[in-house]
Amino acid sequence: MAFEGLSEKLQNAFKKLTGKGKLNEQNIKDAMREVRLALLEADVNYLVVKDFVKKVTDRCVGAEILANLNAGQQVIKIVNEELTSLMGGSNAKLTWSPAVPTIYMLCGLQGAGKTTMAAKLAGYLSKQGKKPMLAACDIYRPAAIKQLQVVGEQVGVPVFEKGTQNPVQTAKEAIDYARYYGRDVLIVDTAGRLHIDEALMDELKQLKSAVRPQEILLVVDAMTGQDAVNVAKAFDEQLSIDGVIITKLDSDTRGGAALSVRAVTGKPIKFAGIGEKLGDIEPFHPERMSSRILGMGDILTLIEKATAAADEEALAKLESSKKKPTDFDLNDFLDQMRQIKKMGPLQNVLGMLPGIGGKLKNVEVDDSALKKPEAIICSMTLKERRNPAILNASRRKRIAAGAGVTVQDVNALIRQFEQMQKMMKQMMGNKRGAIRAMRNMKFPQ
Repeated sequence: MAFEGLSEKLQNAFKKLTGKGKLNEQNIKDAMREVRLALLEADVNYLVVKDFVKKVTDRCVGAEILANLNAGQQVIKIVNEELTSLMGGSNAKLTWSPAVPTIYMLCGLQGAGKTTMAAKLAGYLSKQGKKPMLAACDIYRPAAIKQLQVVGEQVGVPVFEKGTQNPVQTAKEAIDYARYYGRDVLIVDTAGRLHIDEALMDELKQLKSAVRPQEILLVVDAMTGQDAVNVAKAFDEQLSIDGVIITKLDSDTRGGAALSVRAVTGKPIKFAGIGEKLGDIEPFHPERMSSRILGMGDILTLIEKATAAADEEALAKLESSKKKPTDFDLNDFLDQMRQIKKMGPLQNVLGMLPGIGGKLKNVEVDDSALKKPEAIICSMTLKERRNPAILNASRRKRIAAGAGVTVQDVNALIRQFEQMQKMMKQMMGNKRGAIRAMRNMKFPQ
């Protein structure tokens, strides 16, 4: 999980300040020493670490403790603000061209996941109501064009290709094609190299001059750490990039690249790849990422994921239903579990909950955990799902056999459902009852 190591070390450093009523130079110095080590171990650029620690120290020395905040909380508040600033302050959105199509040129080294990210970005923009098209301008890597066609088809976006024709000519023809067929966004997938060389840069410069992209977006691999920062700096010097997309952020437990790129290049991180699926892309929000690092969760992104995962057909069905909120049955329970599965890996989802992320270290969260309860409910008749009260011993035995589980598993699911049902009823009754029910509720292990 992204930033796992850094998050744990920072939280340990701040725990030592908890309970102190006043910040003095010595305890600030001790805390900052641990912060410095944590950032360096996370592969953050040395100069970036030095500048960051100085800013935090300057703000902490002589800082008055705000009402209701102890020394540790005060330092966390300052670190949170500085981390947010370090990563860009706020989400840097894509800009749009007044002329159609808006052209985004993706560049980067081989292995960074550029071709897959081109499809992810196209899929993301499709969900925003745009009509993107992909242009295959990597004519050197074996099967690069075929790969783009495959991932393009998976996200429902057309791919323009002309085989091994000169990529500059292909890009020009792609623009004309996009205009003719009403595609308002063109994403150009360019060739990469194993390392930066003159031939690569010359071709990219020719493409930039020919297509005049609205933005040049550099795709970098988070797992390469400081190399990603060096690559970003080199590409920016040659092409003057407009933004960065970080891939494999979910696989890098350090996060040094994400914390260094903006400070070193001055260019914002616009998107992050957070998984292998084509839907695993999210806008990069510095303030939310800072909250995740400090163990404060990321409720806003979690809500957005839940909204995006919500099935439109299921929502329409719910709206047209005459059911009362208190008529919560096992069909509703099953729908909720399926929506959670669509939100992505459970470890990532849980990591966005305040106070949970840092506790997941060395804990294996099984993504198949929801398969067992789903199998149990699917083994029930419609009548049993609508009225679980009729589930006697013989029925539970039949359901267990049908789902390939034990009767104890069926009983456990029914208890979890009853807790959820009770909570729903109490939410309709009074807020205090709902809070009490949520505190007592036990979730599936």
